[in-house]
Order: sequence, then C-alpha cells, then structure tokens
Amino acid sequence: MSKKVSRRQFLTYTLGGTAGFLASGLLFPMVRFAVDPMLKKGEAGNFLDVGLKVDEITDTPISVKFVIHRKDGWYEPPKGETMTAWVLKEGNEILALSPVCKHLGCTVSYNTNPQFKNEFFCPCHFGRYTKDGTNVPGTPPAKPLDRYETKIENGKLLIGPLKKA
Repeated sequence: MSKKVSRRQFLTYTLGGTAGFLASGLLFPMVRFAVDPMLKKGEAGNFLDVGLKVDEITDTPISVKFVIHRKDGWYEPPKGETMTAWVLKEGNEILALSPVCKHLGCTVSYNTNPQFKNEFFCPCHFGRYTKDGTNVPGTPPAKPLDRYETKIENGKLLIGPLKKA
C-alpha cells in the first residue's frame, strides 16, 4: 500500500528542508568562530630575551619593552606587538609584572604620584599596588598585577608567558 503525499505536505517538507539548509549555512560560521580557539594548539611558553642583564636589575622597578609575534584572530602584525613589563628584584627572585591594572585595564606607572611613594599607581580610578604588585586594600583593583614567567640564561633576563593572578 502506497501512501500519497499531498500538495500541502510536499510544500511543508520542501520549505522546511530549504529553511534548515539556509539556517545551517548561517549557523556554521558562527559555531566555527566560537569553537575555533579551542581547537588551536597553545604555544609552549616561549621565552624572549628582553636585552636586560641580571646585574642591571635592582629593587626599583624599571619598565622593559619587548616584542612578541602572535596571531590575533586572523591578523598578525608584521613587526609584532610591543609589550611592556615592570621588572624588579624582590630578595633573590626577579619579578616581571604586567602594567595592566586589574580594575579596568588602564596602564599603571611606578612612583609617579607624590601621595603614594614607591607604589604602582593607576590614574584611571586611583588604583594602587605595592612594589611587588599586590593590590592595596581599599583601592579599586580587586586582584594583584599579573606576572610574567621569568628565566635567566647567560646572565640575561628572559620573559615568558603571562601568569594570571
């Protein structure tokens, strides 16, 4: 016994199939865009020579600029991306701190506000950090500054990936 398809059912199936095909064509790029970062392999912690000798590092933070090469989405700047770190010696440990405030992402500077000597200061909302990057209680930042991994080779400082606080 054969079941006949009515004209109404045929149109429903045809329109439903066409709509499903068009929807999948629209949704696939969005799903791929959302899932793509998870499919990429992470870089295995490249360390960069920042041109600073260990002997030059003291307990006073100094600003160090370095260039990294990474692909941001589909764009990779040909000359790389210039990054900055505050480098200082804390006892026997060398710290490399990110200059990005944890409150709203402004750039912190060291010892620039006469009210807060020997502290990192964020001018956006008066965020303050101690010399080791710890946030001062009662000021806007809720977390300490992020730190870069550091390594010493041949008497020179190498800066690695950022460790989130």
